[in-house]
Amino acid sequence: MKKLLLFTVLTAAVLVMGSCGSTKNVPYFKNIDSISLADSRGLFDARIMPKDELIITVITTDPEASKPFNLTVSRSLGSGGSLSTGGGSLQAYLVDNDGFINFPILGKLHVQGLTKRECEDLIKSKIQPYLARSENPVVTVRMSSYRVTVIGEVASPKVIPVSTEKMSIIEALAQAGDLTIYGRRENIILIREDATGEKHHVRLNLNDANIINSPYYYLQQNDVVYVEPNKVKAKNSGIGSSTTIWFSFIGIATSIASLLVSILKN
Repeated sequence: MKKLLLFTVLTAAVLVMGSCGSTKNVPYFKNIDSISLADSRGLFDARIMPKDELIITVITTDPEASKPFNLTVSRSLGSGGSLSTGGGSLQAYLVDNDGFINFPILGKLHVQGLTKRECEDLIKSKIQPYLARSENPVVTVRMSSYRVTVIGEVASPKVIPVSTEKMSIIEALAQAGDLTIYGRRENIILIREDATGEKHHVRLNLNDANIINSPYYYLQQNDVVYVEPNKVKAKNSGIGSSTTIWFSFIGIATSIASLLVSILKN
């Protein structure tokens, strides 16, 4: 009987221990005190890609001079069903598959691969001949469709809009509630699409502080970050639903064995 009870206790202990993973890969940036982060120097600028949506505003001292260069909806449907006129709101320019936008007055402009600043300078140089010499136009460009996706073993998988047009992989994971204890920190998968539509992936290690020096540290628009489950989670997915059944079986077996022992003794 004692051997049977010992076997039961050991079995339960193995099941419990099986659900506890190693903590050696839990900390981030484990070697940060021994590496140089000099390669991470420099400010990140997102570059315009096909299918990006751009909000472009042109401002001059004379509002009438800049009006033709601002894409707005000037007419709306009134309460009586008739069209009414008004200032309207700025509309987004969709970058086509060839990297062009169709800009008022100027026609098609190739903006793919440009930073926001480079796009602003391009448009400013193109519209300057249409304005009086005294006019010094201010052009602002904003990427309204910048977003990244985080899925897998995180607390809150989601699509994250990026209003600042700059987000690191650490910020994205933080927005998603950070990795769960079951997430593989040493094997984060980043899926990225280039300007031709081709997809590729890289594997990133959050345990290694060199990730800060990586060209993939800052995410591009439409990046997908996938956190794989570790072996413990994979095993639990198979035995988690049956753990209760196993404990019930062990309990029943123990009771039957105790009953048999009592009968045999008598």
